[in-house]
Amino acid sequence: MDCIESLDQITTPFKNAVITIGNFDGVHIGHQALFHEVIERADAINGTSIAMTFTPHPQRVLNQNNRPALITLYEQKKELIARTGIDVLISVPFTRAFADIPARAFVEDLLVRKIGMKAIVVGQDYSFGRNREGNIDYLKQHASSLGYEVIVAGWIQDAQTRALRVSSTRIRKLVMAGKMPAARQLLGRYYQVRGVVTPGRGRGGKLLGCPTANITLQDELAPENGVYVVTVTWQNRKYPGVANIGYSPTFDDHIFTVEIHIIDFDKDIVGEKITVDFIERIRGEKKFASLAALSEQIARDIDVARTMKQL
Repeated sequence: MDCIESLDQITTPFKNAVITIGNFDGVHIGHQALFHEVIERADAINGTSIAMTFTPHPQRVLNQNNRPALITLYEQKKELIARTGIDVLISVPFTRAFADIPARAFVEDLLVRKIGMKAIVVGQDYSFGRNREGNIDYLKQHASSLGYEVIVAGWIQDAQTRALRVSSTRIRKLVMAGKMPAARQLLGRYYQVRGVVTPGRGRGGKLLGCPTANITLQDELAPENGVYVVTVTWQNRKYPGVANIGYSPTFDDHIFTVEIHIIDFDKDIVGEKITVDFIERIRGEKKFASLAALSEQIARDIDVARTMKQL
């Protein structure tokens, strides 16, 4: 997949471009369905399949009071879109000036003339342009004169409820509630965070006999506080583990941490990058009466993780 991170990089239109446009936070199964429809249509006309997204998330530019935590940071989003088979990812730097582009200029100048759009695949609530003045009706009204096709994709339904469509908003709610198996169904994979292992406070191994790898979340969505069965990927190898997210109430220091114990692992990985897949929440945070009681509970948590076939 080719990645274009500035519109200035596009010097000639793409061949028979078929495009879909969105934030695609999470690259969930609904987004994946859009991408597959784009790919199928592009194959049918010997064209180029394109996804256009935005960095940062438009809400972070347009509404400072509504800054959604991200299900996928850009690096992971790019990887996930590449896996679908899309030919080109255009990542547009989102600014207020870009948001002020009129719908007409967005379609005619950017999509048709610059990118070479021959078809666009959109969801049923798609809108665009200054003050969201463009919509599906607008696209259809100008399709014939500008020489492109409009394909409106149906919603992908939540397999569990059937009454709710798959959406990034719904996935955020599930992750924030610690409902990892339900989030996994809508994502099509485990919810994942990434980070560089930082030095901890020296308590896991020394005080509890359970060394931890600590990471700091950036803009990612934080699962509900508690203890989770996880898998940790380091240097392309996966390991089972247990993660604690929260404020370690037994120590009463009120510092938010993400601490991961990697089972049967004894390497020093401070400064190394790891990814953490969340399998299931096994309990909430609890203040224990003593370090011994906490240590015993951690041992039980590890036993639970050992019995789960998460790899």
